Amino acid sequence: MSAPILQVSQLTKRFGSLVALNNVSLEIREGEIFSIIGPNGAGKTTLFFNIVGLQKPDAGRVLFRGADITGKPPHKICDLGITCTFQVPRAFANMTVEEAVRVGAYQRYRGREVQRKVDEVLQICELEEYRHQRCCDMGLAPLRRVELARALATEPVLLLLDEAGAGLNPSELAGFMEILRRLNEEKRITLCIVEHVMQMVMGLAQRIVVLDYGEVIAEGTPQEISTNPRVIEAYLGKGAVC
Repeated sequence: MSAPILQVSQLTKRFGSLVALNNVSLEIREGEIFSIIGPNGAGKTTLFFNIVGLQKPDAGRVLFRGADITGKPPHKICDLGITCTFQVPRAFANMTVEEAVRVGAYQRYRGREVQRKVDEVLQICELEEYRHQRCCDMGLAPLRRVELARALATEPVLLLLDEAGAGLNPSELAGFMEILRRLNEEKRITLCIVEHVMQMVMGLAQRIVVLDYGEVIAEGTPQEISTNPRVIEAYLGKGAVC
């Protein structure tokens, strides 16, 4: 069993009287595809934001390769090797695809190495034909891949994806999943997928953690999670559990 690359320990986040995360603990192992799921309002995106530095927890710690990164700013966390994509693509609307990806490459590279990295990730994400197209003129599916390419250009060792499958049709989703599978197998990038689309979760994840009302209610393999009574109840209500 591989060592944990990320450890979340008793993370708590409040917004006034609302407890969005309540003593959440989990481990992501180096090289795996890990998923965080749960009903709407379960705390998934809040957990995501607290890991990548977009929010600061009220209690608890986040460790990356044993180092405490709790509350560090996002650019510092990115420097360490954690990068994310967002539920709503944040590509620079008036930039071309190549220019948007170059922004990510500047996190690590300078000079000719920037273009080399841009060319590499455009090929990986199957975006070469869109290289000179403006992001604002693109549909959702290629924009998802632009967001992924921008993140990859920063050279992550741990990549977190927030609802990256949302809005994709079955064919688009299958193509996107194949890119992620190759990144994990060939580039050895550890993936953490925060997702509602169960086809993507069950088709990729090796382990899953389920959140409900800001708490971990289950952890296990896709098969274990799909038959867990607490998970079924959280998604479908008490009447769905015999």
